[in-house]
Amino acid sequence: MARKKIREYDSKRLLKEHFKRISGRQLPIQSAQVTESTDFNELVEKEPWLSSSKLVVKPDMLFGKRGKSGLVALNLDLAQVAAFVKERLGKEVTMGGCKGPITTFIVEPFIPHKEEYYLNIVSERLGCSISFSECGGIEIEENWDKVKTIFIPTGVSLTSETCAELVATLPLEIKGEIEEFIKAVYTLFQDLDFTFLEMNPFALVDGKPYPLDMRGELDDTAAFKNFKKWGSIEFPMPFGRVMSPTESFIHGLDEKTSASLKFTVLNPKGRIWTMVAGGGASVIYADTVGDLGYASELGNYAEYSGAPNEEEVLQYARVVIDCATADPDGQKRALVIGGGIANFTDVAATFNGIIRALKEKESRLKAARMSIYVRRGGPNYQRGLAKMRAVGEELGVPIEVYGPEATMTGICKQAIECITAAA
Repeated sequence: MARKKIREYDSKRLLKEHFKRISGRQLPIQSAQVTESTDFNELVEKEPWLSSSKLVVKPDMLFGKRGKSGLVALNLDLAQVAAFVKERLGKEVTMGGCKGPITTFIVEPFIPHKEEYYLNIVSERLGCSISFSECGGIEIEENWDKVKTIFIPTGVSLTSETCAELVATLPLEIKGEIEEFIKAVYTLFQDLDFTFLEMNPFALVDGKPYPLDMRGELDDTAAFKNFKKWGSIEFPMPFGRVMSPTESFIHGLDEKTSASLKFTVLNPKGRIWTMVAGGGASVIYADTVGDLGYASELGNYAEYSGAPNEEEVLQYARVVIDCATADPDGQKRALVIGGGIANFTDVAATFNGIIRALKEKESRLKAARMSIYVRRGGPNYQRGLAKMRAVGEELGVPIEVYGPEATMTGICKQAIECITAAA
């Protein structure tokens, strides 16, 4: 399971689109998204309620405590919303220790209300936890003792009997409505493969639940079965994290292939770089470097899997090598290539793309005093390793090549010993 945060706009869009299918009832949710490219005239044509309602506007940037930070404006007309957005769009703010520009806003009707309720559903290893409180809103943390939580094991439905503990203290006239709402939202949570869903708060409008503030996370590995239900979903970068041009390039490759291509620069001046096959192996390599006390020298996190073709691997390897060899400073560097033991990926075929990149980047590798450590197993691994040994001899670049007899952690240790050896 990979938990990926989505914008509030998409959380509410999914809730609105699927609540009726699941419960037979319509939620009166209205919301609009505003970015730098938004034309307000076109937006009003698409969402006429914007020109006839009092509005709420706030950043939709995957961070919380917007109200406490003065980033929520209430009871505005559309002109005031446009002015609020214009003043803040692209401006940097610091939230939770992270600094970044505000690029996206959500605009909604201003909903007068009295009571505020809290609902939270979290997917856990053996089931889901559901939490509810009659004291929602910005003071929820100060009233955490009033939050009630139940656990629903995997495969067990949420019934009125199990939900009773959550709503036991509600007034009788709203107890049934909120109970049915919680049950429908839980069904939707599972149907759409949410991993986290929080409404803080939701209110009752004309006796019907209405989420005023909402956060959601999806299991992005379930995209293959939910692409029609999810529609055009966006998985934004965490707030404060902006992709470099090289990361954006790999991200673009990843979106165009059925394979997985991931690349994140951790320290552009790092002396240990990785080009690792397999998500699990990539984590082991990165963690091992950190555990051995050299996390500050780790240049990147990289992972390719799902049998990318030779051309995809070539483009991927070019980027990794370019970053690993940038700005040579005379110090030794190490590049770790390979991974665990592949189940179905043709090791020799994927190595072909890496070898082509190594040949192209020969001068950069030598200028950066790069040593390469290869460890791999799986289909055709002997042929792939032989090719790696041969290219090292051809280029005159130090390449140590190992099969599954060597450990992944041992390769990391060798890379560290390389960069710490006397020049």
